[in-house]
Amino acid sequence: MRAVLLATVLVAGCTTSAGTGEVPSSSTVVVPSSATAPGLKIETVAAGLTHGWDIGFLPDGKVLVTQRTGDIALLSSAKPGATVTTLKADTSTVMVRGEGGLMGMVVHPDFASSREFTTCQTHWENGEPRDVRLVTWRLTEDEKVATRVKELLTGLPVAASGRHSGCRPTLAADGALLVGTGDTARASISQDKNSLGGKVLRIDLKTGEALPDNPTPGSRIYTHGHRNVQGVALRANGQVLVAEHGPNKNDEINLLRPGANYGWDPSRGGTVQRYDEDVPMTDLQRFPNAVPAKWQSGETTEAICAATFLTGAQWGPLDGALVVTALKGAKLMVFTMDAEANVQSVAIPPEFADQFGRLRAARTAPDGALYVTTSNGDDDKLLRVTPR
Repeated sequence: MRAVLLATVLVAGCTTSAGTGEVPSSSTVVVPSSATAPGLKIETVAAGLTHGWDIGFLPDGKVLVTQRTGDIALLSSAKPGATVTTLKADTSTVMVRGEGGLMGMVVHPDFASSREFTTCQTHWENGEPRDVRLVTWRLTEDEKVATRVKELLTGLPVAASGRHSGCRPTLAADGALLVGTGDTARASISQDKNSLGGKVLRIDLKTGEALPDNPTPGSRIYTHGHRNVQGVALRANGQVLVAEHGPNKNDEINLLRPGANYGWDPSRGGTVQRYDEDVPMTDLQRFPNAVPAKWQSGETTEAICAATFLTGAQWGPLDGALVVTALKGAKLMVFTMDAEANVQSVAIPPEFADQFGRLRAARTAPDGALYVTTSNGDDDKLLRVTPR
């Protein structure tokens, strides 16, 4: 066991400068003096990727990796030295622009028989941006081709620049598909319940329809008032936490409550048409019932991205900790939480400090190992992370 470098911890928020109208969710600041965690062993499973966006584990031990470029990689195993094959797939409708492209992915629970997986993409037609959509694919028996099965869900808003595209799908324990989406940098979308942008959606994996026990009958919207959800993580106790980009400060980790508002409103209640990013991430003055964040990054941004929980006794004191990747911050962040998901500490493993650059995807494999992708745009990697 060895010490892990600790970051300053803001349990629920931080005070911001006067005049912003922000009401901090808590003024409590905790700075742990020390903590221990297992040293990490980091192995390169495969290199030569380009902006690996998400990771899917197949029943036979192989791994799928979506790349923002529109390519889907099939890795021969989840162990170092895996060979990489680019699947033949018609991704000509993927709009690769800015933050958009081929993004999140889930492997269907019945993959052994259906061979299906679902991805999220920015979509264009005749060179014009159309929407963000979920597409279901089937991997052929020879593992060379991904054939399009259907458009599972269409009509999510898209920005022509690709900005704030979301789009992280994750399967909940009850089989529901949860999808974090972005507000596409449009002022009114996050608070507009007629739009699927700036939300977390809860839908049927097979049909794309709203589930009957959603907060609003017939609506796919599970929570609203988000800016750009990049990570959706499922805790063993059933809690769902999301990682979300802030503007120039206050990235957030939020605990989802069905039907709740998370307080992002760059339209200032519809009084401005421009995308006003000077508003608080969680505006408790305009929305007193909005849910305060469980953690905010403070006066800077890390551009936090994917989120997953570590599981297994091999992780020692980190068993059950939340892992979040950072793009701008180029680091891995490890959060310990109490039963109510209040952050107790934040550790930054030194093994990731200034070594791998921007980190995007994070998924926990069936064997408990953590898998992370780099997103530097040149010779990106899939990394396997285990405790020493």
